[in-house]
Amino acid sequence: MAAPLNLRATRADTRRPLRAAAWLAAAALVCLAAMAWALTSRWSGTAASRPLHIIVSGDTGGWIVPCGCASNQSGGLMRRGTYVAGARRDANVLLADAGGAPGGVSLYEQVKFKAILRGEAAMQVAAHNIGAAEAAIGAQFLRQAAAECQVPLVSSNVRDPSGRLVADPLRIVSVGGRRVAVAGVLSRQFATDSLQLDDPRASVLAQLEAARGQYDLLLVLAYLPQEELESFAAGMPEAHLVVGGPTGQSIAPRAVGPTVLAAATNKGKFLAHLTAPASEGAGWKGKIIELGPELADDAAQQANLDRFRSELEQIDFAADQTGLAPTLPPNLPDDYRIAGTASCRDCHPSDCELWDESKHAHAWQTLVAQGASPDPYCQQCHTTGYGLPGGFVSAGKSADRSSVGCESCHGPSQAHVARSRHPTSYVAGDRCVTCHDRENSPQFEFASFWQQIVHGSEAAPDGAERPAVSHTSSSSRPAHGANRQ
Repeated sequence: MAAPLNLRATRADTRRPLRAAAWLAAAALVCLAAMAWALTSRWSGTAASRPLHIIVSGDTGGWIVPCGCASNQSGGLMRRGTYVAGARRDANVLLADAGGAPGGVSLYEQVKFKAILRGEAAMQVAAHNIGAAEAAIGAQFLRQAAAECQVPLVSSNVRDPSGRLVADPLRIVSVGGRRVAVAGVLSRQFATDSLQLDDPRASVLAQLEAARGQYDLLLVLAYLPQEELESFAAGMPEAHLVVGGPTGQSIAPRAVGPTVLAAATNKGKFLAHLTAPASEGAGWKGKIIELGPELADDAAQQANLDRFRSELEQIDFAADQTGLAPTLPPNLPDDYRIAGTASCRDCHPSDCELWDESKHAHAWQTLVAQGASPDPYCQQCHTTGYGLPGGFVSAGKSADRSSVGCESCHGPSQAHVARSRHPTSYVAGDRCVTCHDRENSPQFEFASFWQQIVHGSEAAPDGAERPAVSHTSSSSRPAHGANRQ
């Protein structure tokens, strides 16, 4: 339109200057009107002709990287970084997190949470909601970590003991010319002794009233159990999007009245990816994305992981600082201790020779090759007696308890070493699934795996193989990662 006008003005320049000026003035008015419409239209794709995408992660649970024990594990910040970077090539992207990023409250988990926040900062996260795990860590640490890692926390209803909101109650982020208001809420069932939780819906509505006219669309990050999440979305027609967790399984985007509801959960293995309508009256589009092994590792996130592991190596966390050590009953006998695999060799030489050739005997080297040996989360299943009396303490303090030794399955055996008729502590077959669980060993099947390490026949009186294992009794150690604090 502008070019023909300019051309027409040129031709009429010497004959009708006033008419040309009028045409130019009219054209300017039209352009100004179009610009005003673009700036005020809620769904305009003008500022950028690129679409607006909103991507939300949630419930990372300390899963900064898949442990690598199985080939098809999903999740991890390196894949998340790759996916988000790919989305940004074709769209304006707002990245947010619904909460639940820490794996616990121990010193180790606090260091890991900071590493996760640094990874989110590298991905330019626009808002990180306070979930149950964040609330459990406490207001002081949250504020310090957010400031150090430069991650904007958001929460409309979480207050410290003084009544002060722990984070910004509402963030308004400009993305491709659109003003996106981001609020965050946490279910009141996750209240702690040190934090007060206001009513989620009333808290958001109060913030919207104060921000009237300042935003174009509203995203609420809602860390609410599924039934509460669905009820919240149904009662929040003011929101365009409600994305939450923890919901057991991710929820594919669907309409709940005028609001779109979705959830991303399960160790950050999934993302909720939503595309804004291109025009007034059109609907949102969305999908759940699984961060599978087909996604390459993002270089910036790899550097962040390397930094985290370097920190762990320098700190050398003891097992009792990680929240991963097993909880033991009180008044255990003094000889309930790990004796070490070397103490088994005199009486069980053939079994130990078989163990020497097994993968169990080289489990620590597997971690070293992956660069994961400083990480306590990995150490607990690649060492002997992690956190038990006489067992593995840390890489720097108990190298002789590295790899999966006899007592990983048979239990602390100092009493058995001293008195051979005293039985070992565990029913060995029950121990397998504490590490060979569905996450880390999805193909595990006891009978076939046992054949790879079958031993104990030398102890049978007639030379026949004795029943060395059973998988019917319970053991004292929780499943892999189940005792995290």
